[in-house]
Amino acid sequence: MNYNELKSGTDIRGIASDKGGNTVNLTENAVKDITAAFVFWLSKKLNKPGHELTISIGHDSRITANDIKAAALSQLLLAGVNVLDCSLSSTPAMFMTTVKADCDAAIQITASHHPFDRNGLKFFTKNGGLDSPDIAEIVDLANVGTHLPISDGKVTKIDFMNTYAEILRDIICTSLNKTAESLPLKNYKIIVDAGNGAGGFYAENVLKPLGADITGSQFLEPDGMFPNHIPNPENKQAMQSICAAVKNNKADLGIIFDTDVDRAGCVDKNGNEINRNRLIALAAIIAMQGNEGATIVTDSVTSDGLKKFINCELGGKHYRYKRGYKNVINKAIELCNQGINCPLAIETSGHAALRENYFLDDGAYLATKIVVELAKGNDFDLLLKNLEMPAEEREIRLNITTPDFKEYGNQVITELQKFAEQKPDCIIADDNREGIRITTPFGWMLLRLSVHDPVMPINFESASVGGVQKTVDYFKEFFSTFKHLDLSSYK
Repeated sequence: MNYNELKSGTDIRGIASDKGGNTVNLTENAVKDITAAFVFWLSKKLNKPGHELTISIGHDSRITANDIKAAALSQLLLAGVNVLDCSLSSTPAMFMTTVKADCDAAIQITASHHPFDRNGLKFFTKNGGLDSPDIAEIVDLANVGTHLPISDGKVTKIDFMNTYAEILRDIICTSLNKTAESLPLKNYKIIVDAGNGAGGFYAENVLKPLGADITGSQFLEPDGMFPNHIPNPENKQAMQSICAAVKNNKADLGIIFDTDVDRAGCVDKNGNEINRNRLIALAAIIAMQGNEGATIVTDSVTSDGLKKFINCELGGKHYRYKRGYKNVINKAIELCNQGINCPLAIETSGHAALRENYFLDDGAYLATKIVVELAKGNDFDLLLKNLEMPAEEREIRLNITTPDFKEYGNQVITELQKFAEQKPDCIIADDNREGIRITTPFGWMLLRLSVHDPVMPINFESASVGGVQKTVDYFKEFFSTFKHLDLSSYK
């Protein structure tokens, strides 16, 4: 057995169905072995035998969810675990079972926004989602068939999503100092696009009971084939769909979730996206209420305009870190442990984790905080009017064609720094924490090495039309000197 290919950062992820024409590698045996290894790992971490463990399990709307759940359940029960079966659930809700349902751990079956034939496993303890070294350890245990002694567990079905929806409703009511019976959202039309994932509950069980008009909400029904659009706030078609729905229904706000609801994006009343840099800016405004001068941690590809907005408009400190939602979350936790006031970690993909919410990346929680701002009478257009947006942005991905891709990629970055240092019209950013970020007379570029893949993404941004292409051309000759870089996408 070798399940190393199923490790994807802090998740287990693979091909779970052959309906997409791909060979299945997240097999029934793989799920069983990895689940058994997780229980063994957890038992040792908590110093508890299997029969003293309580683990919840849930899933999003994917077509392979029930088969994977059955395989995972079989191993949980064989280890003697007390299992809480939450059925269709969001990923953040599964973590919350460790807080509100006294679970030792939680398992969510999801592959986030990836195609319908993919699926995977996310693991949580009371300390949050597992980190990459934890997943590596579990995979190593699975590779040798590690499991606890056979025992006899039990499974109890619970409807935790109702509990989770109640938590979100209470946040709205408490923040507005109103009761649920007073219908605090009765004057607002709010549209939800769940992309046929697990997020439909937000319209029906959070907004509607508080009086919101959810007419025009779309794709709320779970459908693991995702027939309407990819459930992903970064997807162009998905955002066009929710923008059109807001305009057509004259809504006050639109909210879009990814499949498992750990990410969200929004649309204002004018049909303008509140996504990526605009979403980070709005989240920073919310997070800095009562946290004057706070530090906001983001990933590395955020815009110059966002840094200026956080530092100058909000009086905070923008801490630009690495790509990867767990990277920004872990950095924010580290800064807090150092005594630095850091209430928010957020990635341009829409993963947003607030300190007040256990630093859990939770799209529904962020959406709830935004709904509260709407109900307070805030105009998002006005709140974000001083955020300078780029005229152009682009990402190019260069494949590395040599096996030692990490060493080669780091060599390219080193050589690029030397190249820029010799150019009087280049400015190297003083806060490089991933790759190298360089400002040219036409705009900036960021070259970095993918965490897992033999790829070097380059992000470009310019304040003027045509500036991105000029920046691309500026570095063209430099990149052409590296024989193990596939420049087809660059050209």
